[in-house]
Amino acid sequence: MWEEDGKYPNVIVEILSPKTAETDRGFKKELYQNTFRTPDYFWFDPYTLEFTGFHLVDGEYQSLEPNSQGHLFSQQLDLWLGIHEGKLRWFTTAGELLPTSEEVAQREAQCAKQEAQRAEQEAQRAEQEAQRADRLAAKLRELNIDPDTI
Repeated sequence: MWEEDGKYPNVIVEILSPKTAETDRGFKKELYQNTFRTPDYFWFDPYTLEFTGFHLVDGEYQSLEPNSQGHLFSQQLDLWLGIHEGKLRWFTTAGELLPTSEEVAQREAQCAKQEAQRAEQEAQRAEQEAQRADRLAAKLRELNIDPDTI
């Protein structure tokens, strides 16, 4: 908040732990509702997979209803939040999983590797063509034909 000139966050995602879960569900929920006035508040327990979300309506948190996939909608971000493979993940409004920064980096590294392989294959083809051209030129010279004049 100190970096945002005192502006409170529009979305809070709380990761529950056994030590803080009751505080997060009680005190912090009230703090975010009454003091921060945070429009979207979610909590997630990575051990039990408990997942709940709220949207601020007329100063009070209203529970969000999950869609058919169990995802909850963040109006502030125009994204769905849901559990995927035991982890809390964001989804587009079309239901597509948003990649994490690690997944993006892995995908980019894989693309770079594939591009390097394509470049290597192209270099090999070019080398083979150069060797073929050299062989043809040598054969023409054996036949007393200057390949540079053809």
